[in-house]
Amino acid sequence: MKIKFYGTRGSIPICHPEYMEFGGNTTCFKVTQDNGRASIFDAGTGIRNLGKDLIRDGFHPPELFIGFSHFHWDHIQGLPFFDPAYNPENVINILGMVEDRGINDLEDIFKSQMLPEYFPVPLERMGAKFNFLLPENNAIELIGTSISFIKQNHPGGSYGYRIEENGQCLVICTDIEHGKTVLPEMVEFCKNADLLVHDAQYTTEELDLHRGWGHSSYDQAIEVAEKAGVKKLAITHHDPGHDDVFLSKIERECQQRFPNCVLAREQMEIEP
Repeated sequence: MKIKFYGTRGSIPICHPEYMEFGGNTTCFKVTQDNGRASIFDAGTGIRNLGKDLIRDGFHPPELFIGFSHFHWDHIQGLPFFDPAYNPENVINILGMVEDRGINDLEDIFKSQMLPEYFPVPLERMGAKFNFLLPENNAIELIGTSISFIKQNHPGGSYGYRIEENGQCLVICTDIEHGKTVLPEMVEFCKNADLLVHDAQYTTEELDLHRGWGHSSYDQAIEVAEKAGVKKLAITHHDPGHDDVFLSKIERECQQRFPNCVLAREQMEIEP
């Protein structure tokens, strides 16, 4: 199992030379299982390049799973530009946890962003067959892979994913706000993970100015990793105001405290 980052930016995509090392696309990850099947988590603008790579590599079978942490713009805005969705031979399974969000129809979320006022092609004319999955429990089995979920503190709600396969464990916790102290239930959810991918949009000082915005600090991401005993930490959801120089400096500081830590970059691949 391995994860590849196609979008590591939070809030909005950004395109300037000083942001190219860490990338400007919004959140999207590809997780490749040991059997070669690929699953996608979130569909920010990074999913556009992911789709092109899948087609270039000739992925088989032509069935995809896309799991969503939540449905804010920076996590869904790339789906209309996902080339595999325009092939009628493809099947795309959309998974979203919607408990306590007041959402009755998952399909409506994606139809709404493709109304004529916003996009020229409606969802039903894209071509691929879409299945919309609403798990009744906090765990599912997906072709030999166990996936469990946890509700996170984020405006409008979000969910973290724990993915386990062949003795390896990957946890993805993006768009989470801990508060003054890290949440013990999140530490338990991340316990002994081989790789933790954790949101950290702010410094500690910036977080104090953004309480209620739904994100974490670098110190909090490391604290979760330390308390949970994870082996590797990848920090993501970079603020659109943080350029490469700033993020490189932060990465060095984080590695002084937690050596097996990186700030995620687009196209970076990590095996748990």
